[in-house]
Formats: sequence, structure tokens, C-alpha cells
Amino acid sequence: MFDCKVDNVLDTQGLYCPEPVMLLHSKIRDMSVGETLLVEATDPSTVRDIPKFCMFLGHELLDHGQEQDVFNYLIRKGST
Repeated sequence: MFDCKVDNVLDTQGLYCPEPVMLLHSKIRDMSVGETLLVEATDPSTVRDIPKFCMFLGHELLDHGQEQDVFNYLIRKGST
């Protein structure tokens, strides 16, 4: 899937807006700066919401993709 080391995984499959982003916010708060997080989601609204979340809060969206019905996002926690 991704060629980068994954430190944490957040499975939000089956959840719908706003739950995936709420869980993402909670999970990333508990991580250290520079750690990576793989988010797995089935809600199509995450295609819009997760990149905006990263941009707004200063996290780096390293990569994203889709495998069948699952959207995958690789995020590196920023310093903010």
C-alpha cells in the first residue's frame, strides 16, 4: 500500500461523517510529532475532510489511495 513506515493505524471503516475526523483528531492528539498514522475509512466524505483537516491543523498528508471501498490516508503528525 504505502512505502513509508506506519507507526499507528486508525480503522474508521463503517463510520460516517463526522465520526472519522473526530476519531482522527483524538488519535493524532495522543501521538508524538513526526509519527505516522494510517487511517482506513469507507466514508467518501473523508476524501474532502481528511486533507482539509491536515492542512488546517498543520499535519502532513503523505499519501492517500483507495483499495476497493476503503480509502487510505497516511498522515505525519505536525508540530502544531
